Amino acid sequence: MLPEPIPDVLAIAIDVAKRLDDAEVPYVIGGSLASSVHGEPRATMDVDVVADLPLKAIARLVAGLRPEYYVDEEAARGAVQSRGAFNAVHMHSGVKVDFFIAGSDPFERERLRTRIAVLVTVDPPRSLWFDTAEHTLLRKLEWYRRGGEVSERQWRDVLAIVALQGATLDRLELDRWATTLGVSDLLKRSMDND
Repeated sequence: MLPEPIPDVLAIAIDVAKRLDDAEVPYVIGGSLASSVHGEPRATMDVDVVADLPLKAIARLVAGLRPEYYVDEEAARGAVQSRGAFNAVHMHSGVKVDFFIAGSDPFERERLRTRIAVLVTVDPPRSLWFDTAEHTLLRKLEWYRRGGEVSERQWRDVLAIVALQGATLDRLELDRWATTLGVSDLLKRSMDND
């Protein structure tokens, strides 16, 4: 018997992005998918989305996700009210989509403002909104710090972005937000490693 196919996380991201677009909710994809776009591709079983989701759009988004996704409408409502997070799980594949609610945090707002369209399929053509390389790098540095600076996977993602993007990275943008986010020392170390 053939093994089950690996779930296509990109297909889930495309599907969720369409449902966000249908609900008129601005979003940006970050996390491992964004670091795969800007650095070294790697396997992941989740999709990280920052969404500017107002209370009035929750019912429409949840209805748009069901029945293909398990999603708790009350958890979504609570996340919007607290500016926290909730998730949806694709029932067939088990791929988890983490929705982080954009609040008044200036960095989250900047991520949505500067998001970039990346062509992810050509037939049919489909683009998704992704974090910039700089914002992906900064968020990875934050997660590395929050995890006690021990995650080899997070650090490898950081170094891959630096290596691949190199001189194209906007150092002023990186330095400005690294100071605000408290990761200037990690940014310097990652750049020195290049």
